[in-house]
Amino acid sequence: MAMGRAHVSGHDLVAGRYRLFEVVHRETNRVCWSGEDAGTGRPCLVAQVGLPRDAADEGTRRVTGRVVRAGETMRTLCPDRVAAVVDAVVEHGALWTVTEWAGGTPLGELLAEQGAFDHARAARVGLELLDVLEAAHERGITHGELSPGQVFVREEGAVVVTGFGLAGATLAPRLTAPSYAAPEQARDERIGPAADLWTLGAILYAMVEGRPAFRDRGRPEATLKGVDRLPLRTPLRAGPLTEVVQGLLRGNSRERLSRPAVREALLRVLSEGPEAAAPPVPRPRPDGARAGVRRTGRRWSRRALAGTALAGVTVTAAVLAATHALPGTGGDTGTGARQRPSSPVAPPTGGTAPSSPAPRPSATPSPSEPGAAVPAGFRRYEAPEGFSVALPENWARLDTSRAPGGAYRVVFGAPGDPRTLAVTHSERAGADPVAVWRDDVEPGLERAGGYRRVGGIRATTYRGREAADMEWLARDDGVRVRTFGRGFLLGGGRSFSLRWTTPAAEWDDAANDRALAAFLATFREGTG
Repeated sequence: MAMGRAHVSGHDLVAGRYRLFEVVHRETNRVCWSGEDAGTGRPCLVAQVGLPRDAADEGTRRVTGRVVRAGETMRTLCPDRVAAVVDAVVEHGALWTVTEWAGGTPLGELLAEQGAFDHARAARVGLELLDVLEAAHERGITHGELSPGQVFVREEGAVVVTGFGLAGATLAPRLTAPSYAAPEQARDERIGPAADLWTLGAILYAMVEGRPAFRDRGRPEATLKGVDRLPLRTPLRAGPLTEVVQGLLRGNSRERLSRPAVREALLRVLSEGPEAAAPPVPRPRPDGARAGVRRTGRRWSRRALAGTALAGVTVTAAVLAATHALPGTGGDTGTGARQRPSSPVAPPTGGTAPSSPAPRPSATPSPSEPGAAVPAGFRRYEAPEGFSVALPENWARLDTSRAPGGAYRVVFGAPGDPRTLAVTHSERAGADPVAVWRDDVEPGLERAGGYRRVGGIRATTYRGREAADMEWLARDDGVRVRTFGRGFLLGGGRSFSLRWTTPAAEWDDAANDRALAAFLATFREGTG
């Protein structure tokens, strides 16, 4: 079962389209990268899985098609718990699966950084995983490749699962993380839901013990043999979870705990533990989820236009984050929407776009101090990240994305409202906000269909800080949209950007002018 290994430089584009930033998580035969679609600027996760050397002869359509179909089905069943599959390609002996940005941290990374979880926290993650597996099993879908690297944990505790469709895509019994394979999978026998329950038990074991139930032996064949033949190491720290862990990790699949028994045991741990008062996380609803998927998909498209790819550790990636953030900032020292400041500024930089449509003419804005009064119909939102801004009363947080190193993006909006405001923070911004827009952001936007800049990139100031503004047109699900972005530097590589996106046909509406003016007048940055 020798696997191929693809070597990809951070400067290469996977499938000629997806730019890799940094490694988010590694596990046996799988590397997950943070990245972006170079054509649209949308942030994404790119997972590289080495294929058996004979898998290329099996036909890439079968391999990639299985992954895409399984991802679409599971996204329909669990729209908030399964990352949408954007693309899947076979290249250089590896399967590359591109999913939407999950907005969390891989469970494997959390375990490596924090060690064992307390029993209540482990039980909550276990319940979330059980919900997703139950929705899959009721539709006859077995994950078969579940592992701590396929589970992303968001700050509020919700999990997002990736990796559906990998099992059975080739003749290999397990493509990734063989130490989490069920014994029947290790024997290369036909697997079903019981195999996923075994893996759930192995993940619970790792969470409470701080180490996997079966260690990785370096070669998949050796690891799988150990899973099949070696006895389970007795859990020492599982406490009230001991019974459910051991009940799931039974070698005979027919003797494992059922889903209802597992759920009851995990709920019991929560009800009797010190965190019993914490509210449970709602379960995904298989029925009627298709409409929810359509709404979520639309929201993702809006987020992509409003947001930016989050950067990695390298300076180049960080500049990209800042620049993609820049197109999303709005405003200057005053309250006038889409207006240049009254003080002299540098001339337009970065070339010109077609003369029509033109940016809003200059006007003299009235000065504004941080934390200006909240206009009628708005409310001040205090973000836990350390910034605040006045939002329309019916608006809320739509999405949060984070990247290692402190970069994040928060998108605001409301159901049924096509407008969005994105706030992006970077810790590694470039020194020239105009250059960031021109050299790092715009080339990616130009490769997207329907992109056209409006006017030049305008150097300006925002509350005494260096800033730059850019406006452009693009298409979002066939709808022409227009975006105003402003990025401003805080010093020490830190920056914020605000991006305001509306349907192009509504760009000049007075309500939109008032909204942008409110955002610019009331935005207040904290420590980030």
